[in-house]
Amino acid sequence: MNIIILGPQGSGKGTQAKLLAKKLDLLLFETGKFLRELAKTDKSIDERINKRGELLPDEEVFSLVSNHLNEKAPTAKNILLDGYPRSVKQYELLEDWLKQKDAKIDKAILLEISEKESIRRLSARRTCNKCGQIYNLITNLPPADGCPCGGSLTQREDDMPESIKKRLAAYNKVTKPLVKRLESQGILEKVDGERPIETIFKDILSRTGENINAKK
Repeated sequence: MNIIILGPQGSGKGTQAKLLAKKLDLLLFETGKFLRELAKTDKSIDERINKRGELLPDEEVFSLVSNHLNEKAPTAKNILLDGYPRSVKQYELLEDWLKQKDAKIDKAILLEISEKESIRRLSARRTCNKCGQIYNLITNLPPADGCPCGGSLTQREDDMPESIKKRLAAYNKVTKPLVKRLESQGILEKVDGERPIETIFKDILSRTGENINAKK
């Protein structure tokens, strides 16, 4: 099964993606993490994503993503895509790549939260500058004595309120048409993302046709 999980910034899709990938034994592709790793060695990507809060052009992102997936998942089976695709164009490029491998997207999970909640959550996010572990002062508190690796917790530039608003505006502009496309194909599942993590996870599992107790 190939699954897309999407939602606005702060919707918790990263948390749910990790839980789902482990439960269903899927290869997890985390778009944000993937691009941040690239940004460490590519100044152009670092400037556009981390400092300006911009989205990369669709063709550029697809080239990066497809090259990675060709290496990690050459058969294009059992993949969970977190945060990709974000636009109709990206989805069309992904669909073509999958068709060439006799595969398709089986399910798309949309986590829905309000803009106010998104800003509240992201403004509370902190990242370890040493190991990259992400904490949240609301939903995922760091240990009292800091990150176990000894690094310092910092707030990323794109987690500042003004940057968040820009990112949300970009998300709404490019992703809402994608949501309509996925809905028209009958593969979209809309999930309330403002509930407890375990409640959301059980809901998602039920929509993929999996029993919560099926795999340990």
